[in-house]
Amino acid sequence: MTTSITMSALAVVLEEPRRLGVERLSLTPPTAMDCVVDVAWSGISTGTERLLWSGRMPPFPGMGYPLVPGYESVGRVVEAGVDSGRRVGDWVFVPGARCYGEVHGLFGGAASRVVAAGAKLLPIPASLGEQGVLMALAATAYHAGSGNHADGTPKTQPDLIIGHGVLGRLLARIAVAHDVPPPVVWETNPLRAEGAMGYDVVDPAGDSRRDYRAIYDVSGDGSLLDSLIGRLAPGGEIVLAGFYEAPLSFNFPPAFMRELRLRVAAEFREPDLAAVKALVEAGRLSFDGLITHRSQLADAAAAYETAFNDPTCLKMILDWSGANG
Repeated sequence: MTTSITMSALAVVLEEPRRLGVERLSLTPPTAMDCVVDVAWSGISTGTERLLWSGRMPPFPGMGYPLVPGYESVGRVVEAGVDSGRRVGDWVFVPGARCYGEVHGLFGGAASRVVAAGAKLLPIPASLGEQGVLMALAATAYHAGSGNHADGTPKTQPDLIIGHGVLGRLLARIAVAHDVPPPVVWETNPLRAEGAMGYDVVDPAGDSRRDYRAIYDVSGDGSLLDSLIGRLAPGGEIVLAGFYEAPLSFNFPPAFMRELRLRVAAEFREPDLAAVKALVEAGRLSFDGLITHRSQLADAAAAYETAFNDPTCLKMILDWSGANG
């Protein structure tokens, strides 16, 4: 595939833990299966990207520094390969890219321009705008708590969610969208307790229930396991839907007495993105109120610090407008 587009981009580069900057990188030339996408906005993940930034990321495929982070990007297709299945002008969600030569793309979406396989790009309505960066987290929430297991049995809907960050809110909103009994959400930080839509947010200290059937932990705090086991009904399930940097352990006797099930939710798949898109387009799932902070590219380093350290920041996005001019 020949291209008239300048094959370089400004990108967020983690040279090593806690050393982040914006650099111009050469892009891998696109093939007939690829698209060139000019990114308008990218989100900052406070889970996996925090671990990459801090250097605490467990061994992961493609891991290494320097790297370009980011798997929450939205942009417009400016060139489409003949076999890409996409069209110039399409607005798409970009779940990452590996197009930077010797610089690792982990996950590679935080750049002004990317080259990615058309099959990996999800067309979204242009009207979704910056909220499109939330598709990845919404798909993660959907994959954790909706649909069926590999054996065809339905997943148990959450009736308790641990953490009222963006992922916890999306889990709760998706449950409400499915017209099941709304879950309870635990949140200890009063700065994050507001913003519930059709469900209750409580401090765990004020919750005496010990009969939850399905507890979904999105906090990433493995030290909570024993206290969560104590809140389960017999035969209940704990779903680990966060990302845990340290080995997990729990006391066996309480788990044994409840004959609990423990499930780890993996990363989202393309059908999860499609299901979330359908919910959004049907007006059953809203992303309103989840993006709380925005930053220009020149302030990228400070934006990452804010995203990771400011408890009032639910989702920080970088604005890439004008970066390809």
